[in-house]
Amino acid sequence: MASTAPLRIHNRDARRLWLTAQGLATAPTGPLDTLAIIRQLGFVQLDTIRAVSRAHHHIIWNRNQHYREPMLNKLMAQKRQLFEHFTHDASVLPIEFYPMWQRQFRRMKHRIDRAGYFKSMPDEAGREIIKQRIAVEGPLSTHAFDTKVEGPKEMWLRPPHKLALDYMWYCGELATSHRENFKKFYDLSHNVIPADLHSQDHSDETQIDWLCDAALQRMGFGTLGEIQRFWDATSAKEVRNWANQNAATLIDVELQAADGSWSSAIAPPDIEDRLADAPSPTSRLRILNPFDPVIRDRNRLKRLFGFDYRIEIFVPAAKRQWGYYVFPILEGDRFVGRIDAKADRATGCLNVLNLWAEPNVKWTRARSDKLAAELERFARFVSLTDINWHCARQPY
Repeated sequence: MASTAPLRIHNRDARRLWLTAQGLATAPTGPLDTLAIIRQLGFVQLDTIRAVSRAHHHIIWNRNQHYREPMLNKLMAQKRQLFEHFTHDASVLPIEFYPMWQRQFRRMKHRIDRAGYFKSMPDEAGREIIKQRIAVEGPLSTHAFDTKVEGPKEMWLRPPHKLALDYMWYCGELATSHRENFKKFYDLSHNVIPADLHSQDHSDETQIDWLCDAALQRMGFGTLGEIQRFWDATSAKEVRNWANQNAATLIDVELQAADGSWSSAIAPPDIEDRLADAPSPTSRLRILNPFDPVIRDRNRLKRLFGFDYRIEIFVPAAKRQWGYYVFPILEGDRFVGRIDAKADRATGCLNVLNLWAEPNVKWTRARSDKLAAELERFARFVSLTDINWHCARQPY
């Protein structure tokens, strides 16, 4: 945009830049700063599934293996350095981002109201009663209420009080105070968010500008669609308008995909400095979480790495190609395989159920040794003492 001739970024350089931006280019060692990791990523997705460790813990641990699971809730519940809300899914974000999230509260309210998702929840007066209880009793979980689902029981149906709590959470009236064993406790937002942040009021234009710029800064380069999908807090039209308004400073780039093809994208003004400074990715092998931010945008993942991945938790068992919760394996700047592993906490074992190599990846003894070392570290992270292989250690 600022230059007439797009900057050409070859595939290996694009991978290097993306992994650097996402904290995976260097070995996950050294002093731990959990909040700095989350700031670098922008947010960390929350997820209930605990095949080995829940997604949010696994994602942070992969950036620094000194991290331990209780540290995240301490940042949110005690230090109030994080808040929880919805990007493309439930996530934790640095607390200083809160003023730029006001329009997302309005967007979520509008989306829910328009779709009628929560039509069986209590009306405004009923929701006010819930807020009064929280004001008097302090943070409450859904277990503090006893309304029931009426009519046929369906998988996604929620009792009226749960709908009301979530609705007010989406709208920003309530905030997550803390979690206990992943159970969410709701509080009035002004009790959770520091007053100086809770009271800030920025225009939509200011928030959109921040959201788009912050997304691009954390990606290093991207298409307009990738910028929009990063937070999922803006519309495609808003991102397009932002790009047009900032055309004088954004840099046009051409990106080489893993298959050798080229496509257009944009980058921040310092893209050449970033390319010069980004280190070559460590040769260390890492088992990534299916919800890792490097994995999340499947189109970007396939274009940059030639890695075709989807999580199959919602695929009927008979139709799964790989398995319920299969972890991608990253080595350097390549995805070299997939592994199906599950913790058995009763026996203290990490069970390896299956292992696959990606096409054209030779599974050498050195690679096997690196995987074994990473499995040992992964097991220690969740206090497991043994690794049991239920498949061949040489993938097929």
